[in-house]
Amino acid sequence: MIVGIIGSGTMGSGIAQVAATAGNTVKVFDTRKEALEKSKLALEKILSRLIVKGRITEADKDHIQGNIQYVDSLKSLDNTDLVIEAIVENLDIKQKVFSELESYVSENTIIASNTSSLSIASIAASLQKPERCVGIHFFNPAPLMKLVEVIPAVQTSQGVTQKVVETISDWKKVVALAKDTPGFIVNRVARPFYGESLRIFEEGLADVSTIDKSLKELGGFRMGPFELMDFIGNDVNYTVTETVFTAFYYDPRYKPSLTQKRLSEAGYLGRKSGKGYYNYNNDGKIDSQNVVSPKSSSKVEKLSKEELPQYIFNRVLVMLINEAADALFWNIASAEDIDNAMTKGVNYPKGLLAWADQKGIDWCVNKLDKLYNEYHEDRYRCSPLLRKMDRENRTFFAKQEHAVDNNN
Repeated sequence: MIVGIIGSGTMGSGIAQVAATAGNTVKVFDTRKEALEKSKLALEKILSRLIVKGRITEADKDHIQGNIQYVDSLKSLDNTDLVIEAIVENLDIKQKVFSELESYVSENTIIASNTSSLSIASIAASLQKPERCVGIHFFNPAPLMKLVEVIPAVQTSQGVTQKVVETISDWKKVVALAKDTPGFIVNRVARPFYGESLRIFEEGLADVSTIDKSLKELGGFRMGPFELMDFIGNDVNYTVTETVFTAFYYDPRYKPSLTQKRLSEAGYLGRKSGKGYYNYNNDGKIDSQNVVSPKSSSKVEKLSKEELPQYIFNRVLVMLINEAADALFWNIASAEDIDNAMTKGVNYPKGLLAWADQKGIDWCVNKLDKLYNEYHEDRYRCSPLLRKMDRENRTFFAKQEHAVDNNN
């Protein structure tokens, strides 16, 4: 297979490495020759490190590099079987590139976008043959992260979807098939990890380091929400949140945080700027907390030092579970794909639906109802699926077994 990659940034270069490692001929396109040279040098360093670690041989390195060509003309992608775009998250720019690309490639070429939040249907609409368009969303760093979300648009043909699923699976990736809705699976379901943590901070219940510590120590998350937002970049994380919020017609569950907006406006972007929720030293390590928690709320007095971490963890977890349950309720993806997406796409310690089964569906419903009764905000509404399962005394994965039994 000949694979074209549009964009030689971190994501585009990573996808090129994945495709080339799988034995494909890869053409990386960028309008800037200096960007192509940077991508080529970066791959040299990455592959050299993999040799030192014993993960590949010198022959493997030569083979991977030999599979990749670097081109500065979009027309050079004319003989490709699959093209994956990985450029700026701007719908107008993507549509313009796709429209031009279609004039060069064959009618059988599959044209895909690596967008993390834009509508695949809108991108496909720029093509004369929109049925060839599909979303193929890798996670950063693409060579290391196992998950790839495949998102067919309403225009996408079933044959294209099937071909892409088979291709990405052959590349040794775990495929999660998602509906073309804002945020797809991961960027939708993960919103409370950031949003509810920010809400807890803004209420004055705890500072950022306490919240991070609670989620890591009690939940087993590799990074706390504030560490992760600093790692991603507060500008990037805020933009995704705002995009999802707007796309869902301003549903309060996805409401962005003014705290994060102000940090972005101030240029406190996280690790890449040396300052975010934390201050960072020259090695990129956390030096000290940067953002001081607002004045403590009255609720703090009701929670002991021992109770507070558990309260924080429970509140964030149940909001994550609620979002995962609602994604299943609206048929965004299967239960297996939702849990796979969160464990293999963002390294959650366990699938959220499996976590719900472990905690108990009644536990989830009671926690959400308590939050709703306290705040009377639609943000805390319980998913209809959770409530129905609680009434029927079912669990997520046992539910599927029952469904099979009922069909027999």
